[in-house]
This record gives sequence, structure tokens and C-alpha cells, in this order.
Amino acid sequence: MEYRINRRTGDRIGVIGMGASSLHEAGEKEGTETVALAYERGVNYFDLAASESSCFPFYGRALAGVRQNVFFQLHFGADYSGGEYGWTTERDRIERSVEAQLKALGTDYIDYGFIHCIDEPEDWDKYRAGALGTLEEYRASGIVRHIGLSTHSPAIANRLLDTGLPDIVMFSINPAYDYRQGEFAIGGTDEREALYRRCEAEGVGLTVMKPFSGGQLLDARTSPFGKALTEYQCIKYALDKPGVITVLPGVRSRADLERVLEYFDAKDEEKDWSVIGTFAPADAAGKCVYCNHCKPCPAGLDIGMINKYHDLARAGDKLAADHYAKLSRYASDCIGCGHCDKRCPFGVRQSARMKEIAAWFGK
Repeated sequence: MEYRINRRTGDRIGVIGMGASSLHEAGEKEGTETVALAYERGVNYFDLAASESSCFPFYGRALAGVRQNVFFQLHFGADYSGGEYGWTTERDRIERSVEAQLKALGTDYIDYGFIHCIDEPEDWDKYRAGALGTLEEYRASGIVRHIGLSTHSPAIANRLLDTGLPDIVMFSINPAYDYRQGEFAIGGTDEREALYRRCEAEGVGLTVMKPFSGGQLLDARTSPFGKALTEYQCIKYALDKPGVITVLPGVRSRADLERVLEYFDAKDEEKDWSVIGTFAPADAAGKCVYCNHCKPCPAGLDIGMINKYHDLARAGDKLAADHYAKLSRYASDCIGCGHCDKRCPFGVRQSARMKEIAAWFGK
């Protein structure tokens, strides 16, 4: 496992976490064993937006002795009063659901209590008038340690970031949504990328839901691009975005978990997602997305990282310039050979961009 720090809280979180969406399908024995195996393999972050409440005891039993070593993100708005997932902004229903989840999980605290699935301004208005009070009371009492936000909308994410409430944001990140394909492809390419950079700049970690676009991207017959990607390409795609600290693929069984965690043993070429440059929309062309397909640079520049620090500095990240200054090679070291220009699947003229970045940083 590899780990990243959520700078807002200081928490050290594994880059692959575990989603609970369909874990109930495994049954009690295998479900409990799957959660235990995840912990043994270094997974320490668990999303609990499940399809059915029957899976919550799996976590309570598997993690009973190590609860202090893991993080739960639990959703204030996911309603399991009928056993299956439902969505609500009603304060009383949320309180009952959360208390039932705490009991089933065998815990008396929540690491990240989420403002759950707010995609419309009117939903936020309702939530703020009622359920938010419960979440803030739980935080004041120590039951909730940090507040998170779950949304598919960049506009809503930015609106709540403006309030300073979220310490972490759960967002849907995959090539289909980023390139305006699918039900939750909310916001344009630039708007979504700007959100990722803002989260990085402000130290608010991003946890990624729907990394495979509900499985659509894994099959050429259902992929909106007519081409299939692998799970490892989708995971790497999300992890390469600014601000992302963990990807949360849904797990239905032990086999699902083992396959996803083989990501760490996969070769770099198995994770290379630059093929999306062949089907990215026109408005994504000419923009660096840090895919590093330009490597190796004959002059030794880390072109993707140089671009990333420049974009973050422009977005207001005060640490980006310091990180840039610690690179072994700067944009000004570009020799203009054009090697990167020929290799970029997004048509970025990196040799020209290096001059712009050098001028920006003054090196």
C-alpha cells in the first residue's frame, strides 16, 4: 500500500480504499473476511455508502480490535430505515440512521461524517436548514471528528468549500465524467480540473467514487468511447489528479479486493491511461493532464510535475512554488528538442509551455 496525507486533518490514508456499495453480496462470512483481508493488505480507509445495511456488521467484526487504525467515512443522508439504501435530507431520519449504523459498526465515533450526495442548490438549502445541525452537534461532541462532502457537482463542491466546512470531498472522477459522458458528468472539463486544483491548493483531500463509471469504462460495449480501459488505468487516472488522496472502488467479494490490490504489482505500462488522448473531446486538447506520456525527457525534466506545480501555483497553492524550487530540473532547463511535443497524446506544445512556466517562476 502507498499512503497520502490529507493536509487538512493530517490523516495518513491508503491510496486505495474500499467502497461498500455491493459488499452485502458476499454474505456474512466472506464479507467479514474481505474486510479483514483489506486491513491486512494495508487498506485503512472505508467508505460506508452501502447498498444495504446488512454489510455494516462485517466491518464491526473484522475491525473490532484495530478500529483506531482505520478511517470510516459515514454519510449523513444515507437512509437505511428499510434495510436498503435511501437518500434523505430530513434531520430525524438521518439521526436514526446514523445511530443504527454506529451500533452495527461497533464504534462510538466517525472519522469523517459526510454531508451526503448534495448535487442541487435546493438540496443544500434544505440540508443546511436541518441535518447540518445534527452533523455539527456530533462534531462538537466528538462523535464526528471531521466533516466531509459527497457530491457529483463542481459548483456545489465550490460553494461548500467557500464555507470552510469540508475537510475532505468525495467526488466522481473518471475519464467518462471528466469528458462529459454519463449521468454524473456534471460540469465542463475545465471546471472539474479547476476543482481538483483548488482542493490540492487548500489541502482538502479528494476521495474518489465511481472510478470505473459504474463499470462502463471496463467494457468496450458500454464505454462511451467505444474502447475499454482497465481497472488499473482508471485507478491511476484518478490518483494522478491534483488533490486526490484515495480511490474507493466498490468491492463485492474477496476476489474483487484481491484483483484491485494487484494494482501495486502491475507494471507502469499496465497503468498508463494516456490512450484516452485518442478519444478526449476537442476542448481537452492542448492541455497538460500530467499523464507523463512524454517521459523520458532527454534533458531530465519531470514535465508532468512542472506543469502540475505551475497550475497549482496559479490556483493559489502557496506550497507549489516551494515544491517547484526543490525539483532537480526546472522549466528553464528545457532544450527545446520537441521530444515531448511528439509524444503528447493531448497535443500539448510542451516546449513552448516550458518557456511560459520558466517566466512564471522566474527560473
